[in-house]
Amino acid sequence: MKLLRLLINYFCFCGIEKEEYRILKKDAYVSNFIIWRALHFLMAAVFGILFASTFLSNIMQINRVFYLCSFVYSIAALSGFFVLKKDSLFAQFLIYLSISILFILGCFITANKPDYPAVTFVVFLLIAPLFMVDKPYFMAIELCCASTVFLIWMHRVKPYYIWKIDLVNVIIFTIVGIFLNILANAVRIKEFVYTRQINILKDTDELTGLKNKGALIRGINEYLTDDPGDKGLMFMFDVDRFKTINDTYGHDVGDNVIEQIGKFLATFFKKDEIVGRFGGDEFLIFIKGRDDSGFASDVANNMIKGISENVFLPDKEKIVSVSIGIAKYNGEEKDYKTIFKRTDMALYKAKADVEKRYCIYE
Repeated sequence: MKLLRLLINYFCFCGIEKEEYRILKKDAYVSNFIIWRALHFLMAAVFGILFASTFLSNIMQINRVFYLCSFVYSIAALSGFFVLKKDSLFAQFLIYLSISILFILGCFITANKPDYPAVTFVVFLLIAPLFMVDKPYFMAIELCCASTVFLIWMHRVKPYYIWKIDLVNVIIFTIVGIFLNILANAVRIKEFVYTRQINILKDTDELTGLKNKGALIRGINEYLTDDPGDKGLMFMFDVDRFKTINDTYGHDVGDNVIEQIGKFLATFFKKDEIVGRFGGDEFLIFIKGRDDSGFASDVANNMIKGISENVFLPDKEKIVSVSIGIAKYNGEEKDYKTIFKRTDMALYKAKADVEKRYCIYE
């Protein structure tokens, strides 16, 4: 039973846990996209050459229409790869469609030489699975469908004794192809796991466990340039009189205050907000998809209240307060610096407003 569960896990999730696979799926799709975008250049060139060769060889003329259609498809698909998002489902569907066309090419090449056992098709059975990172059972379905079509097609084309050889070879190499895909996926997924762990360590602020400055800037810039959303709110705050806290209680207490704020923010923001420590006692938050002032005011007030109630000093009578600057993103800015400057100016004004403690840049 344990072995069966292990096999199912490898067959469905490349040998890692389901939740971990869900997190890494985007990385896998992006990797597929980059690899197959490059391969489509090769496909377009090969099908173009094959189509041109049909005017020089009588044998090749039989497949002229297929080569022309495949060449046009390769160009169209290649154009799509420069329009589609790297992690889109349609891009992955396009890749599987391209793999199917390669298998059809293998069928045509084999049909041209009916007196010889299939070689090209079998090679595709072994090679294609090595260039696709996805749930292995999807590739298993692809290989089984391609093999079934090949055997039915070739049964009507080839002498029976040759077809029997192909039957044995195709069954064997379909199974081998499936296992190669499982092994290749397991290895590449592990690379994604290790890369993600390294990136988390590199992008994590040691004191708070939140994103550090570099991760914040990168995350916000990615949203501004790659995401179709045209709304956002940037919050920046720092601790009021933080230098006094360090001078009065010591830097250990100051670090503890920063750590407590980090824990509060981790529980306060639980969606896809970009949250981190910008440096010193400064924190930065970017909320996607919202730009209304009422919502921004509610978030600011709740943060001010939450920090004062959840962050403590050795002197229990003293309250930790923060000042917050807020700026809106309206879809025009493509770099975080413009919004950051506005947020910083708003924070400066918030420092002067002792009662409100926050300011929205207008």
